[in-house]
Amino acid sequence: MAKKFVGAPKLSDFAIQEQELPQIKDGEFLCKAEWLSVDPYQRAYASRFTDGTPMIGYQVAEILESKSKDYPVGKRVVGHFGWRSHTVVNTAKQSAEDLSPPYILPDLSGLPASAGIGLLGMPGMTAYFGLLNCCQPKSGETLVVNAAAGAVGSTVGQIGKILGCRVIGYAGDDAKVDWLKNELGFDEVFNYKKVDLNKSLKEAAPKGVDCFFDNVGGKFALTVYNHMNQFGRICQCGSISSYNDTQQSMVPEFLHIFIFKELTLKGFYASSSVKGWPEAIKIMGQWIKEGKLKFKETVVDGFNNMPQALIDLLDGKNFGKMIVKASLPTKL
Repeated sequence: MAKKFVGAPKLSDFAIQEQELPQIKDGEFLCKAEWLSVDPYQRAYASRFTDGTPMIGYQVAEILESKSKDYPVGKRVVGHFGWRSHTVVNTAKQSAEDLSPPYILPDLSGLPASAGIGLLGMPGMTAYFGLLNCCQPKSGETLVVNAAAGAVGSTVGQIGKILGCRVIGYAGDDAKVDWLKNELGFDEVFNYKKVDLNKSLKEAAPKGVDCFFDNVGGKFALTVYNHMNQFGRICQCGSISSYNDTQQSMVPEFLHIFIFKELTLKGFYASSSVKGWPEAIKIMGQWIKEGKLKFKETVVDGFNNMPQALIDLLDGKNFGKMIVKASLPTKL
């Protein structure tokens, strides 16, 4: 991040730098990125860092050299190493921006390794634990999810269906609406750019909303709050609508809704559940084998194209998980 973002990130805010890495020491390993993750949280977290800070992010990498018995050469590892082509990792020294310790890529049930930072990585774990722990959905309840065609939202909706919920999704493109409804099995899906949100919720959820998985925040969330049932549960996973805002907005008018409807809103941070990830990966892997869980990736080729991939993601140009193949250009 060459300079701090003001509003939406621009290509001029980024710069590629070359760095000579040290020889690995005991307990360390050297890995080479194969797949790099682009996620909305990177924009939100960027405000914490100063100019010149390497961009954060997950990657699937191959271990090239190792002096750690837990990370053998040739294995693939998932780590929060940032936008780097090569990384020397000392697992005993985690920095403050590390969201979870690196782990050997588990068996992905025949899926490509890229799924390790998608459906069976942080986005998938966010969907699984955010929905189950925060919303606690029950069969027969109505679940609303926005940014529903993204890596997290599309998984939330499918898990909701597996658990017996009626699922209503919102996306910003007709092709995404078609995919969510006709391939992933959402009960109702709307293009939020073309409908009146309040009216669509009245029609699709006449008995109200029990669970709301919110990736967007802002006025969208406020509208859904008004349709929540008594004792409704909300998972606040993201607030994409405000990530590029240059000043903080305040929406105090929703507080009375929480009081009278006795709603529960819980913020969710994926890494808080990291100890449960291995078991969740097994469960979701089984759902994939059974055909209950599907996913889509938007693949961008080239390490140097990561900034544009983030810009496109924040502009809603992704289907499912936005991911970058970490091939290096012949000249940086």
